[in-house]
Amino acid sequence: MRVIAGSAGGLTLTVPETVTRPTTDRVREALFSSLGDRILDADVLDLYAGSGALGIEALSRGARSATFVEANDRVAGVLRENLERTRLGGEVRTTRVSHFLKTLSESADGRFDLVFADPPYARDAETRDELAALLASESLPRSLRPGGLFVLEAMDGADLPQAEPPLWTSLRDRRYGGTRLHYLTPSLSIPA
Repeated sequence: MRVIAGSAGGLTLTVPETVTRPTTDRVREALFSSLGDRILDADVLDLYAGSGALGIEALSRGARSATFVEANDRVAGVLRENLERTRLGGEVRTTRVSHFLKTLSESADGRFDLVFADPPYARDAETRDELAALLASESLPRSLRPGGLFVLEAMDGADLPQAEPPLWTSLRDRRYGGTRLHYLTPSLSIPA
Protein backbone atom coordinates (compact mmCIF):
# COMPACT_ATOMS: atom_id res chain seq x y z
CA MET A 1 0.00 0.00 0.00
CA ARG A 2 1.25 3.48 -0.81
CA VAL A 3 0.35 7.14 -0.44
CA ILE A 4 -1.19 8.02 -3.80
CA ALA A 5 -0.57 11.76 -4.18
CA GLY A 6 0.65 14.93 -2.52
CA SER A 7 3.75 15.66 -0.48
CA ALA A 8 4.18 12.01 0.60
CA GLY A 9 2.99 10.55 -2.72
CA GLY A 10 4.63 7.24 -3.58
CA LEU A 11 5.77 6.42 -0.04
CA THR A 12 4.93 2.91 1.09
CA LEU A 13 2.71 2.39 4.12
CA THR A 14 3.00 -0.64 6.36
CA VAL A 15 -0.22 -2.63 6.66
CA PRO A 16 -0.78 -4.19 10.10
CA GLU A 17 -0.68 -8.00 10.22
CA THR A 18 -4.10 -8.33 11.82
CA VAL A 19 -7.67 -8.56 10.68
CA THR A 20 -7.62 -5.02 9.32
CA ARG A 21 -9.01 -4.51 5.84
CA PRO A 22 -7.14 -1.58 4.29
CA THR A 23 -8.95 0.68 1.85
CA THR A 24 -7.59 -0.21 -1.58
CA ASP A 25 -5.60 2.25 -3.67
CA ARG A 26 -8.43 2.31 -6.22
CA VAL A 27 -11.06 3.26 -3.63
CA ARG A 28 -8.80 5.87 -1.99
CA GLU A 29 -7.98 7.41 -5.36
CA ALA A 30 -11.69 7.67 -6.25
CA LEU A 31 -12.55 9.06 -2.81
CA PHE A 32 -9.92 11.78 -2.87
CA SER A 33 -10.67 12.69 -6.49
CA SER A 34 -14.31 13.21 -5.47
CA LEU A 35 -13.29 15.42 -2.52
CA GLY A 36 -11.05 17.69 -4.59
CA ASP A 37 -10.19 20.97 -2.86
CA ARG A 38 -12.30 20.09 0.18
CA ILE A 39 -9.11 18.47 1.56
CA LEU A 40 -7.05 21.68 1.59
CA ASP A 41 -6.61 23.02 5.14
CA ALA A 42 -9.21 20.54 6.45
CA ASP A 43 -9.20 19.14 9.96
CA VAL A 44 -9.75 15.39 9.53
CA LEU A 45 -10.93 12.61 11.84
CA ASP A 46 -10.02 9.05 10.76
CA LEU A 47 -12.07 6.48 12.72
CA TYR A 48 -11.07 2.78 12.75
CA ALA A 49 -7.83 4.11 11.30
CA GLY A 50 -5.86 0.87 10.86
CA SER A 51 -2.72 1.77 8.88
CA GLY A 52 -3.90 5.39 8.74
CA ALA A 53 -4.10 5.34 4.95
CA LEU A 54 -7.13 7.66 4.70
CA GLY A 55 -5.92 10.31 7.15
CA ILE A 56 -2.35 10.12 5.83
CA GLU A 57 -3.61 10.58 2.26
CA ALA A 58 -5.55 13.64 3.44
CA LEU A 59 -2.48 15.11 5.16
CA SER A 60 -0.34 14.42 2.09
CA ARG A 61 -2.87 16.30 -0.05
CA GLY A 62 -2.92 19.40 2.17
CA ALA A 63 -5.17 18.75 5.17
CA ARG A 64 -4.21 20.91 8.15
CA SER A 65 -4.54 18.16 10.77
CA ALA A 66 -5.63 14.58 11.28
CA THR A 67 -6.77 12.72 14.38
CA PHE A 68 -6.56 8.93 14.08
CA VAL A 69 -8.63 6.62 16.31
CA GLU A 70 -7.54 2.98 16.50
CA ALA A 71 -8.38 0.55 19.33
CA ASN A 72 -5.70 -2.10 18.73
CA ASP A 73 -2.34 -1.21 20.36
CA ARG A 74 -0.25 -3.10 17.79
CA VAL A 75 -2.13 -1.55 14.89
CA ALA A 76 -1.79 1.92 16.45
CA GLY A 77 1.97 1.28 16.67
CA VAL A 78 2.10 0.55 12.94
CA LEU A 79 0.06 3.71 12.31
CA ARG A 80 2.56 5.77 14.33
CA GLU A 81 5.41 4.25 12.26
CA ASN A 82 3.59 5.24 9.06
CA LEU A 83 3.20 8.80 10.34
CA GLU A 84 6.90 8.96 11.21
CA ARG A 85 7.86 7.59 7.78
CA THR A 86 5.72 10.15 5.97
CA ARG A 87 6.66 13.03 8.34
CA LEU A 88 3.14 14.39 8.15
CA GLY A 89 2.24 14.69 11.82
CA GLY A 90 -1.14 13.71 13.18
CA GLU A 91 -2.52 12.65 16.55
CA VAL A 92 -3.14 8.97 17.32
CA ARG A 93 -5.73 8.09 19.95
CA THR A 94 -5.56 4.44 21.02
CA THR A 95 -9.11 3.76 22.13
CA ARG A 96 -12.36 2.26 20.85
CA VAL A 97 -14.28 4.54 18.52
CA SER A 98 -17.37 4.29 20.75
CA HIS A 99 -15.33 5.50 23.75
CA PHE A 100 -13.71 8.30 21.74
CA LEU A 101 -17.11 9.54 20.56
CA LYS A 102 -18.53 9.46 24.11
CA THR A 103 -15.63 11.55 25.38
CA LEU A 104 -15.76 14.24 22.71
CA SER A 105 -16.10 17.36 24.78
CA GLU A 106 -18.27 20.39 24.19
CA SER A 107 -15.17 22.05 22.72
CA ALA A 108 -15.17 19.41 19.96
CA ASP A 109 -18.32 20.93 18.45
CA GLY A 110 -17.43 21.97 14.92
CA ARG A 111 -13.87 20.68 15.24
CA PHE A 112 -13.64 18.63 12.02
CA ASP A 113 -14.26 19.33 8.35
CA LEU A 114 -14.06 15.70 7.26
CA VAL A 115 -14.65 12.42 9.06
CA PHE A 116 -13.61 9.11 7.51
CA ALA A 117 -14.80 5.81 8.96
CA ASP A 118 -13.89 2.35 7.76
CA PRO A 119 -15.49 0.18 10.47
CA PRO A 120 -15.48 -3.62 10.36
CA TYR A 121 -17.94 -4.68 7.68
CA ALA A 122 -21.30 -5.61 9.20
CA ARG A 123 -21.07 -9.37 8.74
CA ASP A 124 -22.17 -10.48 12.23
CA ALA A 125 -24.15 -9.16 15.19
CA GLU A 126 -21.15 -7.48 16.84
CA THR A 127 -20.05 -5.57 13.74
CA ARG A 128 -23.67 -4.64 12.87
CA ASP A 129 -24.04 -3.25 16.41
CA GLU A 130 -20.77 -1.30 15.99
CA LEU A 131 -22.03 0.29 12.77
CA ALA A 132 -25.41 1.09 14.34
CA ALA A 133 -23.72 2.72 17.35
CA LEU A 134 -21.49 4.78 15.05
CA LEU A 135 -24.44 6.09 13.03
CA ALA A 136 -26.47 6.76 16.21
CA SER A 137 -23.73 8.76 17.95
CA GLU A 138 -25.02 12.31 18.38
CA SER A 139 -21.51 13.58 19.14
CA LEU A 140 -20.24 12.56 15.68
CA PRO A 141 -22.46 14.89 13.61
CA ARG A 142 -21.92 17.65 16.17
CA SER A 143 -18.15 17.30 15.74
CA LEU A 144 -18.45 18.44 12.12
CA ARG A 145 -18.19 22.08 11.14
CA PRO A 146 -20.98 23.55 9.00
CA GLY A 147 -20.62 22.04 5.54
CA GLY A 148 -18.62 19.14 6.98
CA LEU A 149 -18.73 15.70 5.43
CA PHE A 150 -18.75 12.16 6.83
CA VAL A 151 -17.49 9.47 4.44
CA LEU A 152 -18.38 5.95 5.55
CA GLU A 153 -16.90 2.87 3.90
CA ALA A 154 -19.16 -0.17 4.06
CA MET A 155 -19.72 -3.48 2.34
CA ASP A 156 -21.71 -3.07 -0.85
CA GLY A 157 -25.30 -4.14 -0.29
CA ALA A 158 -25.23 -3.62 3.48
CA ASP A 159 -28.15 -1.67 4.87
CA LEU A 160 -27.09 1.31 6.94
CA PRO A 161 -28.97 1.43 10.25
CA GLN A 162 -30.85 4.69 10.75
CA ALA A 163 -31.21 6.41 14.11
CA GLU A 164 -34.54 7.93 15.15
CA PRO A 165 -34.71 10.81 14.54
CA PRO A 166 -32.31 10.52 11.58
CA LEU A 167 -28.92 12.04 12.31
CA TRP A 168 -27.53 11.77 8.77
CA THR A 169 -28.62 12.75 5.29
CA SER A 170 -27.10 10.85 2.38
CA LEU A 171 -25.64 13.09 -0.30
CA ARG A 172 -24.57 10.21 -2.55
CA ASP A 173 -22.91 6.83 -2.52
CA ARG A 174 -20.52 5.12 -4.91
CA ARG A 175 -19.73 1.45 -5.41
CA TYR A 176 -16.23 0.09 -6.10
CA GLY A 177 -16.31 -3.69 -6.36
CA GLY A 178 -17.48 -5.02 -2.97
CA THR A 179 -17.06 -1.61 -1.30
CA ARG A 180 -19.53 1.25 -1.09
CA LEU A 181 -18.63 4.78 -0.02
CA HIS A 182 -21.46 6.73 1.62
CA TYR A 183 -21.15 10.53 1.65
CA LEU A 184 -23.21 11.82 4.58
CA THR A 185 -23.95 15.19 6.11
CA PRO A 186 -25.60 15.89 9.47
CA SER A 187 -29.40 16.17 9.37
CA LEU A 188 -31.07 19.28 10.61
CA SER A 189 -32.92 17.15 13.17
CA ILE A 190 -29.94 16.49 15.48
CA PRO A 191 -31.27 16.85 19.04
CA ALA A 192 -29.80 19.79 20.96
